[in-house]
Amino acid sequence: MFLQFILIISTLYFGVDSPPICPLYEYRAGLDCCPLCPPGWHLVKDCTERSITKCSRCPDGTFQAGYNEQKQCSNCTKCDAGLSLKVKRLCSSTSDAVCEVLDGFFCSDSNGGGCRAAQRHRLSCSPGHYIGQRGTADKDTECLHCTDGTFSDGTSSCQPHTTCESVGLNLMKPGTDSTDSECGEHGPHAGLVAGIVITGVILGSNNHSHYSEEENKRSVLH
Repeated sequence: MFLQFILIISTLYFGVDSPPICPLYEYRAGLDCCPLCPPGWHLVKDCTERSITKCSRCPDGTFQAGYNEQKQCSNCTKCDAGLSLKVKRLCSSTSDAVCEVLDGFFCSDSNGGGCRAAQRHRLSCSPGHYIGQRGTADKDTECLHCTDGTFSDGTSSCQPHTTCESVGLNLMKPGTDSTDSECGEHGPHAGLVAGIVITGVILGSNNHSHYSEEENKRSVLH
């Protein structure tokens, strides 16, 4: 601690030079300020008292967007069709490539006016829903819920439930948001009514037979 204090005092007293603050478009290399490499170039060697900064052009497939002191250029982004992307703007030595989505897809990860990842549009909605708006390059297909009294299987617009009475039929089963009404010639309780009628007929027949037998027996006795 004491040694650090002595060094600070010595620096202030004897005026030992501190590293300079370099101006715009220059960087510090040791105690010197060197010119930065321009866009499209990368650093090869720092400047010296006898030479300026040595830079080299970015090789094909790489770029450097701004003034820099980087020893390597950045790799250009590849707009891979396997990722559902295509080239919107080609890569140059001073700017990266910009990608956009293929037809039938939307961007799920955008950057700088371009796209890094895409997903396919939904081709249909779940039952009870309909396609409110087709997908675009920026968003997926929009699905909306069917309103009361209508239905859809998800692949078409919502249709109104059939009114059975209007077609001369009885309602067998009410419609839902994903299925139409079920109509028939007889109502939902027709089977029960028919069963009761048939049972009544059978019981009536049995009773009639029973009474006939009793009357026959009485006739024989008399």
